[in-house]
Amino acid sequence: MIKHLLSVTQLQPEDITRVLDTAESFREVGSRVIKKVPALRGRTVVNLFYENSTRTRISFEIAAKRLSADVINFSTSGSSVAKGESLKDTALTLQAMGADAIVIRHSSSGSPHTLTRWVEASVINAGDGTHEHPTQALLDLYTIREHFASFDGLRVAVVGDVLHSRVARSNTHALTRMGAEVTLVGPPTLIPPDAPAWGAQVSHDLDDVLPKLDVCYILRVQRERQRQQYFPSVREYGRLFGLTRERVESLPEGALIMHPGPMNRGVEIASAVADLPRSVIVDQVTNGIAVRMALLYLMLAGQEVA
Repeated sequence: MIKHLLSVTQLQPEDITRVLDTAESFREVGSRVIKKVPALRGRTVVNLFYENSTRTRISFEIAAKRLSADVINFSTSGSSVAKGESLKDTALTLQAMGADAIVIRHSSSGSPHTLTRWVEASVINAGDGTHEHPTQALLDLYTIREHFASFDGLRVAVVGDVLHSRVARSNTHALTRMGAEVTLVGPPTLIPPDAPAWGAQVSHDLDDVLPKLDVCYILRVQRERQRQQYFPSVREYGRLFGLTRERVESLPEGALIMHPGPMNRGVEIASAVADLPRSVIVDQVTNGIAVRMALLYLMLAGQEVA
């Protein structure tokens, strides 16, 4: 397995399948009375989060603890970062403390790659700027695979603010590598000009795309972008690109509804739609633990303990 996971483009289809198969074996651990295996006993995993996070940080923490690793949660508030400490100095400190893996989320694209120059520990990208979020893509593929026999020819639409979404990039790269047909849907201002180079189709008409889908993947409307006028108003966005109860009727039977969270209910997705049986949003969270367990295990278990 690779030493660092910085982008899903590092993974070949067989690598992705290996991660998903390993996650399947770890899924059962979560149903035990004692939810723990000794696979990473003696290892230290650091969650280094420079941005706010609930699902990803907690998911990595639970994953590491279920593997019996020691976990250190590092946030910028209350740390030396608040006093001006650089990423390099923080990295060197964690290296000196014997970290075996560093899970990093940072607002600057490329930060995980830079971190690999300063530490011997394995680095896992938990989201860097608008670049990528590879573990989210892997847990999404795992969730999809629970419902479909193959990714070949699977029709997936990623809907919303693709321009600023690291999730959209990682999912598109991962799904197309596995043989899926991906369509990026959103207003022209929120679709990056280089999107076709990702191997995806582009559409600005959600109603035209919905009847052809196996998976409808809704992205969060990033309200902080509204000040920059990428679309006229939240209400207008919801009217054109929100997944409403009426629009769900256009989806084929068996099509899944997905969202990386957190959701803006009533904007990109209606509250009633988020709670439908075909919505697997809660499953995505549960599966994230198994997939991150698999990654930590594959990246660390083969290394010798000093």
